[in-house]
Amino acid sequence: MKGPIRKILVYIDGTEQSITAAQYAILLSHATGAELTALYVVNTRALNDLVNARIFLEIEQEEYQRDLESDAERYLKHVKSLGLEKGISIETDKRSGTVHQEIKNAISEKEIDLLIIGELSRIRSRKDEFYNESDRAMRNAHCSVLIVKDEERVIDLFEEI
Repeated sequence: MKGPIRKILVYIDGTEQSITAAQYAILLSHATGAELTALYVVNTRALNDLVNARIFLEIEQEEYQRDLESDAERYLKHVKSLGLEKGISIETDKRSGTVHQEIKNAISEKEIDLLIIGELSRIRSRKDEFYNESDRAMRNAHCSVLIVKDEERVIDLFEEI
């Protein structure tokens, strides 16, 4: 396959914006023939921060992590079914760790040409900016990054294929 986009990675975090990003990634895969991978990262760094700040006990951390792992499986299964509905095979990848670092690792390991993420939330403070993992992934990725906006248009386009 020739062209600038051979391998696409879409980051899924359970938000509506990430599902819209997945739909757009499916559209691009359909149009370009690019391979598509959906990645969900269970943010264990945030969990560790909650334990260290004594907001969570370790037993609560383990229970919450199991819930997050279950959410990851559910969202990846949903995205995979969206792809199958449109005739697109999607590889799923679930990881645990620091989100932006795991996205960066996946880009390197899979030789990704394009990272697709959902619309970034508004930054209200420097702290929000520091902890916004999608923003950090976008800034640290060593491939092109596409931020998906205009949910209604994406839904319309998705329904057309």
